[in-house]
Amino acid sequence: MSLAQGLSTEQERRLDALLRNESDTAYKRRVRWVLRRLSPQPGQAILDGGTGMGFYLKALETVTPGLRLAGVDLDPQPLGYAHGHLGGRATLARARLEHLPFADSTFDRVILSEVLEHLDDDAAGLAEVRRVLRPGGLMAITVPPAAFSGWFDPLNRALTSLRLPPVRRGPLAGIWANHVRLYDEQELAGIVQGHGFRILEQAQLTHYCFPGTQFIVYTLGKTLLQRGLLPDGLARSTDRFRGDENPRSLWNPMTWVLGLMEWVDGWNENPRLMRRPRTFVNLALLAIKD
Repeated sequence: MSLAQGLSTEQERRLDALLRNESDTAYKRRVRWVLRRLSPQPGQAILDGGTGMGFYLKALETVTPGLRLAGVDLDPQPLGYAHGHLGGRATLARARLEHLPFADSTFDRVILSEVLEHLDDDAAGLAEVRRVLRPGGLMAITVPPAAFSGWFDPLNRALTSLRLPPVRRGPLAGIWANHVRLYDEQELAGIVQGHGFRILEQAQLTHYCFPGTQFIVYTLGKTLLQRGLLPDGLARSTDRFRGDENPRSLWNPMTWVLGLMEWVDGWNENPRLMRRPRTFVNLALLAIKD
């Protein structure tokens, strides 16, 4: 099985269109990182562990038609949204990552994006992923880091700097929302290697983002969108599943909001500004099952 080779120009174009509405620029960066490293090819079987509403599966089928897709999640509500977005084009199951309903060596690729930090036993989850992944198969992981960016979650950055406990529940929970743990790079690498994977790449993703992105996008924006409280014109330009419907009209106020967030995100590409950052929104890791 060949290793990841990135995305083609046409695949990048399709992904750009799908991500046009994405206001969480850190999320946008990790989606790009994961898909580029996994380099999906027609006919491959890919599992999204902790699929939620199924955006990774939607992105996969958008950039590479002809994949065999599957997703698992324990929460029935987002799985319901995933069924709505994907229809019968993916196998979706309510299941724990620690007990996957698939045979050994079923998948060519596995995505674990913002999943391990939710598990009481992350080691058991990785053991199950290894079981269902074929030899030579790739696994892409992203997790929130213990050294997280105050741009993304200024409240919890301030609390932890003062050696106070972070907010873990409720609308102000930020990067700690419903998480058992955050990770450092050595800890993540150690647990992955300890379960029979060889690490191909590690990365730190997104230092700069619009201040308070976690609260703005997920506490406010997601709530308004899911409750149907936004006019259709605004919903079309904020729903991450409808990016290819958004022409980015200059008359739409969301165009200016998204433009501002993308401008701040662009600082992550500036070598001078990125010379010393020690905090990030995500740790990312690509590994192979030898």
